[in-house]
Amino acid sequence: MSQTLRIALAQFDFPVGAVAGNTARIIEFIAQARDEFGADLVLFPELALSGYPPEDLLLRPGFLSDCEQAVQRIAQAAQGIVAVVGWPQSAGSVVYNAASVLREGRVAHTYRKRELPNYAVFDERRYFDVDPDGGNCVFEVKGVPVGLVICEDLWFPEPLRGTVDAGAELVLVPNASPFERGKHAQRDALLAERTRESGAAIAYLNVVGGQDALVFDGASVVADGDGTVHPAAAAFTDQWLVVEYAADERRFLPVVWMDDGDESMDALAWRAVVRGVRDYCAKNGFRKVWLGLSGGIDSALVLAMAVDALGAENVTAVRLPSRYTADLSNDLAAEQCATLGVKLETVAIEPAFEGLLAALGPMFEGTAPDITEENLQSRSRGVILMALANKFGGLLLTTGNKSEYAVGYATIYGDMCGGYAPLKDLYKTEVFGLAKWRNTVGGAPVIPPAVIARPPSAELRANQTDQDSLPAYDVLDGILYRYVDQEQSREEIVAAGYAAEVVDKVLRLVRISEWKRHQAAPGPKVSRRAFGRERRYPITNGYAG
Repeated sequence: MSQTLRIALAQFDFPVGAVAGNTARIIEFIAQARDEFGADLVLFPELALSGYPPEDLLLRPGFLSDCEQAVQRIAQAAQGIVAVVGWPQSAGSVVYNAASVLREGRVAHTYRKRELPNYAVFDERRYFDVDPDGGNCVFEVKGVPVGLVICEDLWFPEPLRGTVDAGAELVLVPNASPFERGKHAQRDALLAERTRESGAAIAYLNVVGGQDALVFDGASVVADGDGTVHPAAAAFTDQWLVVEYAADERRFLPVVWMDDGDESMDALAWRAVVRGVRDYCAKNGFRKVWLGLSGGIDSALVLAMAVDALGAENVTAVRLPSRYTADLSNDLAAEQCATLGVKLETVAIEPAFEGLLAALGPMFEGTAPDITEENLQSRSRGVILMALANKFGGLLLTTGNKSEYAVGYATIYGDMCGGYAPLKDLYKTEVFGLAKWRNTVGGAPVIPPAVIARPPSAELRANQTDQDSLPAYDVLDGILYRYVDQEQSREEIVAAGYAAEVVDKVLRLVRISEWKRHQAAPGPKVSRRAFGRERRYPITNGYAG
């Protein structure tokens, strides 16, 4: 009869820095995995004890000491079950990204991560070291040889190969891998490749939850030794995953496992942003949010996301009409709030705008109105929205998208005011796509169709549309995707069929807008190359390529 192991995978959120809280939950989860699920082995995500990424907390000796003491406490609770817990291990002057095998009240083994990512959003070489004497980690559970590698280790063949050569037939992989579009397919392909080439079965556990600009999707997965990759667990969902592992066949049988109902690009991007908003607010002490609702597509999408994240009762929308605001804009804002059950306030910006014009009048005398006056309207709105959030409590959401941030089509200290930017990593064409998708799920449309159909406008002057200043969004976004996300050169973009003069204009706008982006609110990463920690261009930059 084949030996079997019951394995519990803790796909949950472990907040950064919450060592005491994470310790208590891990101890509770160990007991639950043993007593409720009858698990022989419970796996926790990468750096579950400290949260990921702990960044400069790792430079604080007290933080590292707290983690060391916490691991000892957790080990004492590991009775009658084997637990694998990720944590930052301090060893003299160095720190390791480690995972320890805890059993019968003690730390039985500790594995130290070998491949430290230092690209995109990752800075692990700033904080962690590779142990030159560290090797493979293989231990037995009920006679089954189990190996352990951590996250990035799996993307290189050597760590897994060495672990299998040391005797492992089943390999555990705790991860903290942030979401981006298309990554699920990459993971599945990698797991299929690694299992086929090694013959080992793999249990891949990913953490879930929002951490500043990162959103971790979970979407954990198991793969049999013959290369069969099972359906991923539901993304962005805190849940227990329990499998039976048949050692002779090196196969998994899911016991408790909720799959994803919709893994389309739009569904995953929507859930990533909603989870990002919800966790950013909860972890930073905000129960309520505010936003300016213009009757345009961006603010309409943010409103729908905020309601999905926090509930309509915790969202307040504010209309901020000016002399240039169309009646249709006011009507569409009211229509959407009525549909969603959101409280709608109205504060006209004309008195504030007139006051600023009067104050600046003596200095502006003899000059023609230009973008300065347009920006004063936007900044009047920013001041009012920030005042409401200050007075009544809550977080102000800003509504700019990736296209606008890329080319600077946003007013610093105006419509860029706010503490979190849900659309920061979504191009305008993606905003329209998500709005259309959201209207197809969950019953009646939550975004008025007229909002989606009307031409985008900042409404800062008479009869203004975005295309007065920018190329058509399908053209603009095509150029931006190639330049920002794929890092193509001007020549490559022109060769793709875009007019040279349009490319030159767009690339110039991207370069001169860097200073604005450095001051922008954080927002959830959904693409390969998000603005923020993933794209760190110098503000002062003489390179024009």
